[in-house]
This record gives sequence, structure tokens and C-alpha cells, in this order.
Amino acid sequence: MRLPVRPLTPGTATGAPLRLRESLSFWGGFDAETGAIIDAHHPQRGEVLTGRVLLLPAGRGSSSGSALLAEALRLGTAPAAIVLGRVDEIIALGAVVGEELYGRLCPVVSAEGDLPELGASTIATVRSDPDAGRGELELG
Repeated sequence: MRLPVRPLTPGTATGAPLRLRESLSFWGGFDAETGAIIDAHHPQRGEVLTGRVLLLPAGRGSSSGSALLAEALRLGTAPAAIVLGRVDEIIALGAVVGEELYGRLCPVVSAEGDLPELGASTIATVRSDPDAGRGELELG
């Protein structure tokens, strides 16, 4: 299945998809050293985001979350790509900073509404080209 998405940061990435049931704050809810969700109240606490295509309803919390995403990019523990249910500038900024400082890409796109159900999908690819205004999420 291929779905058009709004490109926010550039890149192409492939990984196992993970759809979060609730929003996540990277600041205080994510451990950049391990790549795991550490928010004690998040229903998917303990899930490791490293190398995954993360489908996230929305970001939550502090503007410092961008620093945590950039740090995870530096450490190699970040998601491969992030698909947002709605645009989150803080998350997109973290991906931009990670690319600028560390040369590591994490394409961020917005599904502009409801995130797709994964069904039996075991692989996801995100293609994002903000300059051309093209983005795509492919689930397989």
C-alpha cells in the first residue's frame, strides 16, 4: 500500500513499522541512549524505536524534545523515519538539527490526519522530498 504524505524533512528510510497508540514526548518519554520509550504512563513503554519507521499520532511536550531526537541521531538510536498524524515542528526541527550537526537523516512526514493501520505490514519505507513537495509512505 502506498500513501501520499506531506514531506517535512528530506530523506528515504526503510524499517519495521511501529504505530504508537498515544502521542510521545521525546523529552522525558524517550531514552536517547537506548532508543526506548521510558514514559511510565505510555502504553508502549519499553518499545525500542531504533531503526523503526515510527507512526506517531503527535508529539507531546517540551521544545527540548528536538534536542533528544538530535542526540538519538548522533548516537544511532533514533527511529529510521517518523510519520506524524499531524505536523509537529519540534520533531521536524530535531531531524533537521541531527542532519546539520551529525550528517544523519531521519525523514519526517505528516499523514495529515489519521495514521494508517499496519495490518500485516512488516516493512515500511518513507520517501520525503520537501523541495519537490513529494512524500510517500509505503507499507508492505
